[in-house]
Amino acid sequence: MKRVFKSFKYVFLGLALLFLYIPIIYLIVFSFNDFGTGRHVSYTNIGTWNGFTLRNFLTLFKGEAGDALLLTLEIAAVSSIVATIIGTAAAIGINAMKKRTRTAILNVSQLPMVNPDLVTGITFMMLFAFVNTMLINMGLKHFQIGGFVKLLIAHISFSIPYVIFSVLPRLRQSSDMLYEAAIDLGCSPIQALFKAVIPDIMPGITSGFIMALTMSLDDFVVSYFVGDKSVLSVYIYSSFRTSGVNPAIATVLFVPLVALLLFVNLRSLAKEREYEIQSKKVNLKDKGGITK
Repeated sequence: MKRVFKSFKYVFLGLALLFLYIPIIYLIVFSFNDFGTGRHVSYTNIGTWNGFTLRNFLTLFKGEAGDALLLTLEIAAVSSIVATIIGTAAAIGINAMKKRTRTAILNVSQLPMVNPDLVTGITFMMLFAFVNTMLINMGLKHFQIGGFVKLLIAHISFSIPYVIFSVLPRLRQSSDMLYEAAIDLGCSPIQALFKAVIPDIMPGITSGFIMALTMSLDDFVVSYFVGDKSVLSVYIYSSFRTSGVNPAIATVLFVPLVALLLFVNLRSLAKEREYEIQSKKVNLKDKGGITK
């Protein structure tokens, strides 16, 4: 009975993974398909295999698609870095608060994560319209918030909570004595932070950065309402219903992101394995055992 249950568990896991990843695999495979005129996916040719070709990738950065992809990568890179810095600093501050205050701040920090994207997008649109109107009325027309800056602010804002909740668990695992030991050894508070605390919580910071990067690349609704320029998701939405969209765009974004996730996870597993080996050696020495 246990063997049957174990087999069923693995079959269910395999089916769940297959259900999740078949659309992605399908998209990657069909990014090498020759779609004919314009070599773009549309409703008429999305499921027809016409032969293998690399021309989809050769025309990837031409025209509006290239501009949208470049803008998306710029926004994602800058917003994820800024969100990681602000989110890490916020997580360190929240972790040092008293329990009641910390709980209140965490509840407020969760709001951007649970708030519907539609509400967030409309809110940012109204906010930027109000600020630009105020600047015009004050005679500061040239200081209006532009499309790039609006997208950047919006992406940083909704990415910060993901960084906070990625760094906080690592901070709770870390010991406060690490910071105190660095102070006792002659470090200033800033030096103790950067030489002791930050390296210890780096896996959480890295996870937060990847989450912020992923959320920025994935966002559509907020960018649709906020931006004057089309990021990649908005460009795909508008192009798919008219002239079609190049499927190689999704492959170019998906493959490097997966490679980055695998690299970070494998590195973390290797470090944990090394830590376990060192812990076993220490335990053997404490018990009077022999280690190699």
